Amino acid sequence: MSDLASQLHSQLRLGSQPDMTTAPSRYSFPSSPVADPKATVTGGTKDKGGYRFTILTERLLRYEWSDDGGFEDRVSTMAFFRRFDVPHFTVLDKGSSLEIYTSAFHLKYDKKKFSFDGLSAKIGDDIWRYDGKSYGDLGGTARTLDNANGRIPIDPGVLSRKRAYAVLEDSESMLFERGWIAIRHPGRKDGYLFAYKGDHKAAIKDYYRLSGKQPVLPRWTLGNWWSRYHAYSADEYIELLNNFEKNDVPLTVGVIDMDWHKVNIPAQYGSGWTGYSWNKNLFPDPEGLLKEVHKRNLKIALNDHPADGVRAFEDLYKVVAKALNHDTSNGAPIRFDCCDKKYLDAYFDVLKTALERQGVDFWWIDWQQGNHSRIPGVDPLWVLNHYHYLTSQRSLDILEKPITFSRYAGPGSHRYPIGFSGDTLITWASLQFQPEFTATASNIGYGWWSHDIGGHYWGIRSNELTARWTQLGCFSPILRLHSEKSQWNSKEPWKYERDTCEVMKEFLVLRHRLIPFLYTMNIRASYEDEPIVQPMYWNHKDDAAYSVPNQYYFGPDMIVAPITTPHSPATLLGGVTAWLPKGRWVDLFHPSLVYDGDRHVRIHRPLSEIPVFAKEGTIIPMDATPKLRNGVTRPTDVEILLVVGADAYFELVEEPENEDSSVSPPLSSFVRTPISWKQKEGVLTIGPEWNGSGKWRQWSVKMVGHTSAPTKVLTPSYSVHTDVDTNCTTINFGNVHRWAHGGRFEVHLGENLQLNTVDISPRIHEMLYRCEMGYQIKEVVWQLVTQNRDPIDKRVARLWELPIDDKIKDSVMEIWAADSRAPGSAKGYEVWSAEESAEEVAEAKGEKGGEDGYVLVEPVLDV
Repeated sequence: MSDLASQLHSQLRLGSQPDMTTAPSRYSFPSSPVADPKATVTGGTKDKGGYRFTILTERLLRYEWSDDGGFEDRVSTMAFFRRFDVPHFTVLDKGSSLEIYTSAFHLKYDKKKFSFDGLSAKIGDDIWRYDGKSYGDLGGTARTLDNANGRIPIDPGVLSRKRAYAVLEDSESMLFERGWIAIRHPGRKDGYLFAYKGDHKAAIKDYYRLSGKQPVLPRWTLGNWWSRYHAYSADEYIELLNNFEKNDVPLTVGVIDMDWHKVNIPAQYGSGWTGYSWNKNLFPDPEGLLKEVHKRNLKIALNDHPADGVRAFEDLYKVVAKALNHDTSNGAPIRFDCCDKKYLDAYFDVLKTALERQGVDFWWIDWQQGNHSRIPGVDPLWVLNHYHYLTSQRSLDILEKPITFSRYAGPGSHRYPIGFSGDTLITWASLQFQPEFTATASNIGYGWWSHDIGGHYWGIRSNELTARWTQLGCFSPILRLHSEKSQWNSKEPWKYERDTCEVMKEFLVLRHRLIPFLYTMNIRASYEDEPIVQPMYWNHKDDAAYSVPNQYYFGPDMIVAPITTPHSPATLLGGVTAWLPKGRWVDLFHPSLVYDGDRHVRIHRPLSEIPVFAKEGTIIPMDATPKLRNGVTRPTDVEILLVVGADAYFELVEEPENEDSSVSPPLSSFVRTPISWKQKEGVLTIGPEWNGSGKWRQWSVKMVGHTSAPTKVLTPSYSVHTDVDTNCTTINFGNVHRWAHGGRFEVHLGENLQLNTVDISPRIHEMLYRCEMGYQIKEVVWQLVTQNRDPIDKRVARLWELPIDDKIKDSVMEIWAADSRAPGSAKGYEVWSAEESAEEVAEAKGEKGGEDGYVLVEPVLDV
């Protein structure tokens, strides 16, 4: 018997129970599910059935039908907060029919059981007719990417393009009553009509009002996570962490997959997937291991497949049995039962408390057994997610904020971050779908997906694929490296070829440096209802915004267009088609190229770069600590990435100095530092810092895409470095008092500074030099673009007549037409090659998916 089990047995022998003091908070959560009666229109009888309409806003309607004349006022998994201010609306009751008018819709109803012909609403020029189904043609997300090879069907969100409305059917969802699970009455229909006519952000904000906001994540979740399905020993795991430190790659979270517990169990107990007893052959001193991990400033999570309950081989079997009055005489298993409150209490307050006391910080819930339980309508995944999140509040002294890590269970799941998207196949098709899948999740408010970066299993070993996936991970909500149990598959950067290793390390370090920006976006997501990843059409009404599903906003000013296909053998560059909105944009990783917007552009980049565009007037704060280490603290060295050309503003937000246990402290309590750039005057202002107690901070600014140095002395210890090769200027200000000069630090960098104009000739030369093509034809291209003085349109036409690879022509065109200010620019005369479809790319790589994108290949388990 383990020492911990002995302690718990002693408690029971003395007549006391394991600590259940956290249970009450697990069954209590904020909600206001009952709408204002003044916002409802009700009718019908118990005998014939009844209807109720709740006008939540002038654009959001709840509709209910009940065979028994009663209506649902309990909390559903989707709807926690139905108590809105009463909007303006008009009711016209004609006796046998009913009409409701708001500024957004005109509802007509025949007062009968809901039907296609009997219930409708006119929204602008469109008409919704009841059909009992959810609708949101811009998509939402899915429960998991398990076994998916590329695109899969996704559930609807609350946004639409083809129709003026979206519909969220809530008739089948699970309920909560007095903090515990409940089920719906039969014969009742419950749904929500979102009549927003393409006003996507307004629809999402009201969805969050109805369902609850995304919670704030603790800062440490935003760094690099290490996860691998592998039977680590304690020594091997510590050696792994030491190797990351030797390679200067900082981590914030370590995840240990299922081999932490006993897996090779006697056949009488079934499979070894579920377990709660340490494998002492691998981890002879669990507390010692967890202390060593914590010494390295990492949080630690353990994998939990809870489906098989607690069996007789477990160290804590008798302790749990005692808490449940379970007969152990025959070694009968304690079945997993998410519908049994006593079982859940023992699960959390005996099993998990014991392991958390040893040093486990949080749990990876790996539920893969579907959505059925012994009570119809109760989904085990919902129960696990909801109560794990609430139970984690007992560990706020360690976690800082509540957290869980589990699959998506349906609308409302955004209240329980972080999402685990399942076991991803290692294929280009999987990578190609992942940016779109992440972006559309925001259409149902789900902003914190954690994918298996690099892919989990099957597929192929590809240095290029792994590098591109790591780049995507850097600009994803969560970056968690992961891989399967295989001697051939692991994601340590140093296990790849040199170029790939360097790319992986660079972007893992960059991810850590981005944490000041990411934490601010975390606050913005929770308090301002702005998920960090947003589809382009959230911010632009142009039709073109819908044409680039893999492209997305990362925060308010950066656009990420990840490269998700293999490189061209002719140019040695990866490529992607991007759409740039109106304005002027610079690529943060390739600042020698500046682009005019309001068009599609083919982008080509080497393996070391991912296209990330920032518009004129962008500020991005980064951690400039010279040597990064594991864990997270508020940095004392901050670098500002500044894109000149327009006014810019960013408010750096950091945790309250004396953060209490409040899950959502008032926004006014956070430490805030405003940073602004006045374009005309050329003035950069930092501060004053609000609510902070520190005195000094090292500040620097990197002007991306601009290389003129300021002529005035800025501070006594300032220094300037201009890098013509990278097209950037970095100015170090040295130590700056956080309340200097009357409350703020102000420097003059130069009036009306602009992004450098693209110098076409050296950029074309650089690109052509790399191309694997004939030397003579290379010279022809060079002369055509840089020396020929014929009209631009004729030269462009000649380029496309040349017998060279289309990818070379596209690469030339990109540079030639990037910046209309450049002498000899081909802007306005662009011609691009036909694009390959995702299916063509997958077929070329030998990656054939099955119906709906799910893989058809069976794994090879035995040799």
